[in-house]
Amino acid sequence: MTASTAPAQPLPAEVWELLKAGNDRFVSGESKHPNQNAARRSSLTESQHPVATIFGCSDSRLAAEIIFDVGLGDVFVVRTAGQVTDDAVLGSLEFSVAELKVPLIVVLGHDSCGAVSAALASTESGVTPTGFVRSLVERITPSVLAAQRAGITSVNETVEEHVKQTAHRVVDHSRVLHDAVAEGRTAVIGVTYRLSEGRADVVTSIGEI
Repeated sequence: MTASTAPAQPLPAEVWELLKAGNDRFVSGESKHPNQNAARRSSLTESQHPVATIFGCSDSRLAAEIIFDVGLGDVFVVRTAGQVTDDAVLGSLEFSVAELKVPLIVVLGHDSCGAVSAALASTESGVTPTGFVRSLVERITPSVLAAQRAGITSVNETVEEHVKQTAHRVVDHSRVLHDAVAEGRTAVIGVTYRLSEGRADVVTSIGEI
């Protein structure tokens, strides 16, 4: 299937309603596990048309397809510890918008985030981790400082601030994403996930949704 014959994508608000409905099913223990059979697998061999990009933390408790009750080909997933951005992440997000025509990007964080906790500890102690973990902490530190300026000190509230900062950062740093949002082709939302409840809540939005 070529791009010209690809199915029309839903509006960003419709995509979020789909994801929210899936999350509601997950929370209530009534997941349907859609699009996970052999027929669906076979239908995707030539092309993909995901309805959302989910840029989330690598944490093992935050499997996007599970918590939103979706299946193969439904979402384009990008994950890094602490959902930190770099050139590869921005390139992946741009690809999903420019090539796959995804109408919604979800920046997904979660409470009790180890990467955010490490950045908080580093800011308080003045000691940075060694190795490449240092790069993770340094990329989260601006969000920690923004949270502190707002009087926020707890890990979970800092996670929420980091999600907000990251959502705006990806739009500000990428001309492709900025233009897609400005033209109404894509929206970006920031979402936090509650580990104990399984619920995903919107904390910020950019664009028409």
